[in-house]
Amino acid sequence: QVQLVESGGGLVQAGGSLRLSCAASGRTFSSYVMGWFRQAPGKEREFVAAMLRSGSNTYYADSVKGRFTISRDNAKNTVYLQMNSLRPEDTAVYYCAARASIAVFTTVDKYDYWGQGIQVTVSS
Repeated sequence: QVQLVESGGGLVQAGGSLRLSCAASGRTFSSYVMGWFRQAPGKEREFVAAMLRSGSNTYYADSVKGRFTISRDNAKNTVYLQMNSLRPEDTAVYYCAARASIAVFTTVDKYDYWGQGIQVTVSS
């Protein structure tokens, strides 16, 4: 069982930056593929970024590529999402997710554990 807790969200102006953190419980954090998803009002939850257990490979949605960076610190059981050049369309609730796997997945149904979500609002 893994529990995930997100932090770092808030309100920022367009062009600004935020860094989300996701702290995971348990001693097997390094065994999990970690992902970030987001859900805007009236829309389905969508993939944002994911990272392999070792941190050697990262994957991004086209909409955030070049602006967002996922990273992890296995010693701290934490995964991060650095978000730069934020746009109003990035406004959403952001979720951290985990899956015990050696492969990365980009769909909601493949992840076993989810955080409670954190609001990110980008004003124009």
